[in-house]
Amino acid sequence: MELDDETLAFAHRMFELAREGKTAELAEMVDAGLSTDLTNDKGDTLLILAAYYSHPETVSALVERGAALDRANDRGQTALAAAAFRGDTKTAQVLLTAGADPLAGGPNAVETARFFGNSDVLAMFNL
Repeated sequence: MELDDETLAFAHRMFELAREGKTAELAEMVDAGLSTDLTNDKGDTLLILAAYYSHPETVSALVERGAALDRANDRGQTALAAAAFRGDTKTAQVLLTAGADPLAGGPNAVETARFFGNSDVLAMFNL
């Protein structure tokens, strides 16, 4: 299915809102019917992008609206693995509190935290 230019521009703007941590704007769009699990051409969801760019408030808003916690992108990375990569304990805590699995995906969040030496995030996993 090929999308028209207007639809593609809209989708790109939604991904930018997640990257920029524009929580209120993104939440408004989700509340109006935008899927929290919209993916880009790399399989990144809004949640993965918000986590990767260290926006815990945006992550929380997406989680509250039903975003799939353990959905992986095309490289097997989850939102929690993105937070582990960044060493972002605030975002990791939001995801863990919501029930994200540190062993989901591949490389999973545990492997990612270990590889990048992010011991603060690794300690949060209680493994």
